Amino acid sequence: MTTDHTLRVEDLTLGYGDRTVIEGLDLSVLPGRVTSIVGANASGKSTLLRSMSRLLTPRSGQVLLDGEQVHRMPAKQLARTLGLLPQSPITPEGITVADLVGRGRHPHQGIFSRWSAADDEAVAAALDTTRSAELADRPVDELSGGQRQRVWIAMALAQDTDVLLLDEPTTFLDVSHQVEVLDLLTDLNSARGITIVMVLHDLNLAARYSDQLVMISAGAVRASGPPAEVLTEEGVQEVFGLTSRVIDDPVSGLPLVLPIGRHRVRPAPQSSR
Repeated sequence: MTTDHTLRVEDLTLGYGDRTVIEGLDLSVLPGRVTSIVGANASGKSTLLRSMSRLLTPRSGQVLLDGEQVHRMPAKQLARTLGLLPQSPITPEGITVADLVGRGRHPHQGIFSRWSAADDEAVAAALDTTRSAELADRPVDELSGGQRQRVWIAMALAQDTDVLLLDEPTTFLDVSHQVEVLDLLTDLNSARGITIVMVLHDLNLAARYSDQLVMISAGAVRASGPPAEVLTEEGVQEVFGLTSRVIDDPVSGLPLVLPIGRHRVRPAPQSSR
């Protein structure tokens, strides 16, 4: 693994049909670090990630990986450097964990090449890293949400890329499994130097687990930088329309967003004694 890869977005405009979702967006991802993209619903977060992985072609502008346009790179060449875990990936019916993770090796196999010992090692390492080895023979559709998400991450790891994009990797997970998945991703970043870019909804989890926070609003970058600089009461109000207080987390020292909402704080019930 290497932390030398650069990923940049320059003057990017994206849309669907007649609707423009992102216009003139610029962004530089920190190499070898964890970046989270946050924003209100329909702000363009997932659309941006889809274009960064070349699933969506820009109307104008470009996405550059090591100075080369990703939309002009051969698919397998890109897939050997950059991996994507989409939101709610579709699991082939009846597929086992080992077989699903093995599909991550596709970019490393040519037309005439066969499954090799290196492929076995990559799959075993991915299962071990995600603590999924004991699940190898089980059908994926029988797993819990947290187990299934670990297995999908294992498939992305078996792809053996230096850059990993994840679209809402904690969706539909309870808080315990959300923390488990994010702990796993940050451990991978620390141990292997993988550049991680993910879309998250929870602002406090994004602040806790990110080196770089990118706040998207109406298809543009409203703020980008360390969480302590990006997560402000004014920014939360502007982007999410939410009145809040931003304080220092007493455990981590990172910003902690406390929503106030319309009803503010309910008074404590009076004792009947």
